[in-house]
Amino acid sequence: MEILKNTKAITTYDIALTGLMVAVIEVSKMLMAMLPNIELTSFWIIMFTIFFGWKIVFVVPVFILIEGCVYGFGMWWVMYLYAWPLLAAIVWTIRKQDSVWVYSIISGVFGLCFGLLCSLPYFVVGFVGGGLRSGLLLAFNWWIAGIPFDIIHCVANFLLMFVLYKPIRSLMMKAKNMGYFS
Repeated sequence: MEILKNTKAITTYDIALTGLMVAVIEVSKMLMAMLPNIELTSFWIIMFTIFFGWKIVFVVPVFILIEGCVYGFGMWWVMYLYAWPLLAAIVWTIRKQDSVWVYSIISGVFGLCFGLLCSLPYFVVGFVGGGLRSGLLLAFNWWIAGIPFDIIHCVANFLLMFVLYKPIRSLMMKAKNMGYFS
């Protein structure tokens, strides 16, 4: 019984906040859907991890599930199962930093590495279908074909974080200080 007293219970507030954060990510994603590999998902996952800490563990899975429901559960969805949690975990480890440069670099590098991360399911498919060589070739070819988009993703993520971090951080700090969220 002592253990339960020390754990944080999930409140109605947490559920509502999770829904709000997921809605912000989804709306941002849909508004920018016509732009190739330019997205605010990375930005919001980073910002929400910084401001809401452990509550991001609810946001990312709900976001991933909604993405699957909206767009279908294809190969691309499998990579979401580890790519977005990885970004949140990286940011979690340095969330006490207050440097636009640090978060811009992390966001940019994540965008650059996104294609490489996303090639892992293709390695598995190739490996199962034809062995190690086939897995490596399929993953490598898929990754190389997407490098121009990864470069766009890198530059866009870096610039979006660099431009939006301070004003959004300021707004979130004001909201926090006014008691809108804890």
